Amino acid sequence: MTVTHGDARAGVAELDLQTVRNTPARGERRVPRWLFKTFSPIALVALWQLLSSLGALPSETLAAPVTVARTAVGLWTEGQLSDAVLTSVGRVLFGLAIGLVAAVSLATLSGLFRRGEDVIDAPVQMLRTIPVIGLIPLLIIWFGIGEEPKVALISLAVTFPLYMNIFGGIRNVDAGLVEAARTLGLGWLGQVRHVILPSALPQALVGLRYALGSAWLALVFGETINATSGIGYLMNNAREFFQTDVIVVCLVLYALLGLLGDLIVRTLERVLLAWRPAFRGA
Repeated sequence: MTVTHGDARAGVAELDLQTVRNTPARGERRVPRWLFKTFSPIALVALWQLLSSLGALPSETLAAPVTVARTAVGLWTEGQLSDAVLTSVGRVLFGLAIGLVAAVSLATLSGLFRRGEDVIDAPVQMLRTIPVIGLIPLLIIWFGIGEEPKVALISLAVTFPLYMNIFGGIRNVDAGLVEAARTLGLGWLGQVRHVILPSALPQALVGLRYALGSAWLALVFGETINATSGIGYLMNNAREFFQTDVIVVCLVLYALLGLLGDLIVRTLERVLLAWRPAFRGA
């Protein structure tokens, strides 16, 4: 096959065009990514403050950001905010630990064994369709109005998304990898340890991120059950006195704690999944 001079020039031109397309513009390269990430929230808060200053957004409807910041500093100085955060975080961690153990145990048995799937999966799927919030009356009857129903509610909210993702991760392992491990002489336990569980880990961590979000959502409802402390307790008290600034402070705390939890899981992903190359966006 003969390659002409024109074909060679066309090929070089095409390579140059691809290089230009894949090379970012100089102006874009100078702009840090964190600037893009923080611009939208800052602009939103600035607009919120502007509307409040102009009187378009009354304080009875929504307190101004400056007022919210002063309230947050005051609550922290008094110690109310720190106590509430510690109490709520403790409830979430306790409930998350129970839900994690339950989900990992059930999903592993159901995912690794067909008989386990026959016994476990159907009841879990039935319970998953029941709104967790609808179980609050039963939890109060079973556990009373102390800490137990709050922790149980969080545990249930955490268990189902974790179970679904771990089970799906195990069942979506490439059969070729399992066959290759078997060919190399790995026993069943070796296949589970070195092939199946590592392959299911990415989806399990995705499930953990969903579970953390569900945990904070369940906490909001759980802290309405005769709570005498916690972020939800502060928010319920503020609702009684129409203190929108305190309500916003509590909502921001929920958001920040949820973001912190998601950041921790994403850090775990980078550490535990360092062996897996992944697309990071164009």
